[in-house]
Amino acid sequence: MAAQPEPYAENDIAAAATTAKQPVVLVVDDNPTNLSVLFDLLNDAGFKMLVATDGEGAIAQLEYVTPDLILLDVMMPGIDGFETCQRLKANSVTAEIPVIFMTALSDTVDKVHGFDVGAVDYITKPIEHEEVLARLHTHLTIKALQHRLQDQNAALQQEISDRQQAEESLRIFLHAVSHDLRNPVTGMLMLLQNLLDKNPDQDKTIAIPRRVLERMCSSSDRQLNLINSLLESYANDIKGLKLYCESVHLANLVEGIINDLESIAVAEKASLANQIDVNLQPVYGDVTQLGRVFQNLISNALKHNPPGLKLVIKAQVFEPGSDWPQEHSLTLPQPSAMNLANTPLVVCSIEDDGVGMSSHQCESLFDLYARGDGKRAFGLGLGLYICRQIILAHGGEIGVVSQPDVGSRFWFTLPIAS
Repeated sequence: MAAQPEPYAENDIAAAATTAKQPVVLVVDDNPTNLSVLFDLLNDAGFKMLVATDGEGAIAQLEYVTPDLILLDVMMPGIDGFETCQRLKANSVTAEIPVIFMTALSDTVDKVHGFDVGAVDYITKPIEHEEVLARLHTHLTIKALQHRLQDQNAALQQEISDRQQAEESLRIFLHAVSHDLRNPVTGMLMLLQNLLDKNPDQDKTIAIPRRVLERMCSSSDRQLNLINSLLESYANDIKGLKLYCESVHLANLVEGIINDLESIAVAEKASLANQIDVNLQPVYGDVTQLGRVFQNLISNALKHNPPGLKLVIKAQVFEPGSDWPQEHSLTLPQPSAMNLANTPLVVCSIEDDGVGMSSHQCESLFDLYARGDGKRAFGLGLGLYICRQIILAHGGEIGVVSQPDVGSRFWFTLPIAS
């Protein structure tokens, strides 16, 4: 009968267990006496023990259970301990299990070979109880520390990822604020500067037509709503838009956007035509977010084309079973199955006769930070990404068809208000 181990050894080994359960040790030895001695020793020390009498049997057991550590005899019938260890280390499932060789071989070359095939330690036969428990304690502690380090690394990587995501959200938010507010603010400044230029006398009171003041008030109101929307979007994660949907009359919405951009259009000698029927059935959407879509698409057309652009904004109801809009020289692709349901929808388009784009340019145009490579391409590549996020949040689709030297047609779909 094996001698009882010292109390300190039992306590230390129990504390070194990789889990709250009994640590499991697989003992591989073809000698029944050695197995009996190790069974009594490890059982008294608080281990759960598995047994195999050869290398093939050990490998077969490991298909069903994963021990915390393996005690492996070197000299066995069939495949010896070296080859058994080598096979275990070649398998990703068992590669991380610590292997301690038990051997009467004392030559340095044998020990070096054992380490080369993946063993972490040696126990010399005849077995000394205290040595077995001490080495088990050491390698279980090392394994527990390795697992703890892996968990800490995983937690650190997750924290880094979370911080990077937060930084990216902040970056998108700041870019969105600067991007979406630049055009209406620029238009307002150009309008005010035009009034000042027409009235150079500093002591003279400037008379402003009421319709101009009304347009300035409407533009300021839209800007305030946009600021509030952007702040709320950031508070709820910029990539997850929160919509406040209602019935939206697109003709009125687009007219306000065109008024905001009128000064820019005049400077660019561009003509903006709102051809949306005032009697068009309203859509169901967030008026502020949809305003961002129209503003981005119209201002992009002005920015990325030479002066003198002709731009037309259209919208029409598409009934299931009817012909998809094809009246433009740049025909629209069919929408996906999600937009061909049994409910009608509105198809909006912003068409221009500008420089156009190649099919290659159109492929990634709505990706984050994607930018055109035309002669007048500039900016952060955020506007079209924002448009896509907004339209997708409404359950619609967005796309573009374009041809160099012919023009571009941006289109998107929206649900009809019930």
